[in-house]
Order: sequence, then C-alpha cells, then structure tokens
Amino acid sequence: MTAIEETTLQRPPAEVRYADELAALRAQDEGPRPPGWQLSLRAARRFIVGDDDAGISRKFVGNTALVERALVTLATNRGLMLVGEPGTAKSLLSELIAAAVSGTSTLTVQGGAATTEDQIKYSWNYALLVSEGPSPRSLVPAPMLRGMAEGRIVRFEEITRCPLEVQDCLLSLLSERALAVPELEGPEGMVFARAGFNVIATANTRDRGVNEMSAALKRRFNFETVFPIADFDTELALVEAEADALLRRSGVEAPPDRDVLAVLVGTFRELRGQQASGERLSAVMSTAEAVSVAHAVGVRGWFLRGESGDAADLVTCLAGTAAKDSPEDLARLRRFLEQRAARRRGAQWQALHDARHLLAD
Repeated sequence: MTAIEETTLQRPPAEVRYADELAALRAQDEGPRPPGWQLSLRAARRFIVGDDDAGISRKFVGNTALVERALVTLATNRGLMLVGEPGTAKSLLSELIAAAVSGTSTLTVQGGAATTEDQIKYSWNYALLVSEGPSPRSLVPAPMLRGMAEGRIVRFEEITRCPLEVQDCLLSLLSERALAVPELEGPEGMVFARAGFNVIATANTRDRGVNEMSAALKRRFNFETVFPIADFDTELALVEAEADALLRRSGVEAPPDRDVLAVLVGTFRELRGQQASGERLSAVMSTAEAVSVAHAVGVRGWFLRGESGDAADLVTCLAGTAAKDSPEDLARLRRFLEQRAARRRGAQWQALHDARHLLAD
C-alpha cells in the first residue's frame, strides 16, 4: 500500500500504520520464533509495549505481563480470550498481536446476532456452484478457513454477541485444528491448520449474559482480563495522542487543548469511578469513549470557529455520550456539572460548570 493510499483510509490496519516498525523488528530479530510466527515473542512484545532505545512506539497502555501471557498462550496453540469493560482496548490489543505474529490483522469475524457459520468458515459462489458443482473454485473462504490454510491469527470480535450454536462451531476447529468441507471430495474436503494459526476472541464483561459461552468452548481458551487505565496522567497522555492523530486525519490543524482534555478525562474518571457514587452513569465512560469525545470537540471547534475546541464544545459533545443508554444519564451529568465541577479548581472546570445549561434534561 502506497503512502497516498494510506492517507485516504480512515483507519489503516496496524500492519500498515506501523509497517516501518514491523520491518525493522523483523530485520533485527534474532530470537527463537514459534512455528509460523513472523516475530519472536520478545520482538512481538517490544512491538506492542514499545522500546524507546530502538525507536519502537508504545501502542498498548496496559500491563506488560498481560501482553506476555497473551503471547505465550498463542504460542501454545491455545485460543486467547480477552475480556473486560467496553473501551479498554481489547480489540486494539488483539489487532496488534495479530499484526506482530501473522503480519496481518484483517482476518476478522465481527460477532453479532446476525453472524452465521458461513461468515466464520466458508460459503459458496452460487453461480459457479450451479454451473460446475462443488469445487475449490466455487468455494469462498471466510476468515477461519483462510487463517487455518495460511497459518495466521484470526480475530473474533464480540464473540458472546453470537448465538450459542454459532459460537460452538469453533469447538472442532480449536480441538482438532481441522475444518471439514463435506461438499468436496478427497483431500480437498479437509483443511488442516498450518503452523501459526490461532484465534483471539474478545468479549465485554457487560455483554457476557447476552449469549453465555458454553463450558466446552471456554475450556478451549485462556482468559485474560483487560482493565481500565489506573493512572490519570497515563490516560490523559493516551487520550491526547489518539485524539491528535484522529484530528489530523480529519483535516483539523489545531492540536487538542490539553487543559480541556484534562477536564474531559477527569470527568470520565469520576463518572465511572467510586468518587461519583450515586451519580455514576449507566453509559460506558471508557477511555475509548473519551477519545471519541475529544475528537468531536476538536472537529466542532475547528470547523465551526477555527479553534481547538473549548468547554462549551465539551459539554455539547458529552451529551451525545451520556444519552445512549438511559434518559436519566443526561440529568446525572448535569447534576455532576452543577455540584462537582463547581468545586474543582481551574478555568476549564469553571467554564464546564458555566456551560451546563447546554444540557437539556
């Protein structure tokens, strides 16, 4: 992919965004590699958590031990399940791991109520199927078949949103490491997984009750929990970096105002934490959601007034986040601005309090 093509994509995959870093790591990597891997475990860890001396940026802000356990799990040919609150970068972590291990992160199944086995395993080109009958030429491979045949990581996002019977189609794939195609005869009717194949699944803890995984499928995964960022300064730096990148891609020339971002991150942390006690919103106030709000604030300020965005923009953009799950959340947010923001020091907190009238109950 050329540089011009990359700039036209709203969100290039990790292997495109960090192609130079991956190439440098491969060239320098002298560590032992698990079969089918493009990087050693040590190089894959460096790609994800960063290495300042080698010019490798930190991409996942989380526990390094979690990253190491995840990589070890995949090297043992056991499926990896990443669970946690929405917006804790489970999908980002799975994308980075897939890019490091397989060189591609795009073999992805997005789970949902409408997900079918065809979207996971394979389907058919029905024009060819009718004219020629079942054949490898009429077979349309889905991510799981491709991952097995090519020896690559397959990502299964939001697996618990799929019906139970669809989830359980993974049982034989993870146990036998083989996928049968009954319509084809002979050796072509069985696809055996090549070295390097494995599955990374993600599930939100809030959604576990949607379609609880069967005990049999759980046994085929190692579970790792991804927790929210504990440190304020670390979360602020992450929101600032991600928002700045999104704003530049949106054509916004003004960088985000750090003081406004500090108020935004502080508001999110209080609303989702114990400090807010009874005023905790039912909406997900995650780091990912904070990045989205910061992006909207910058876009609003730049394209409407040629500025980076202020507290009034922040209040307006917060309304769209707070009103998702419960009509009471908007009232809770307004009470937060009336009561807690007024007691915080700083011009931006005061401006946030003064702009509370922009929220309509």
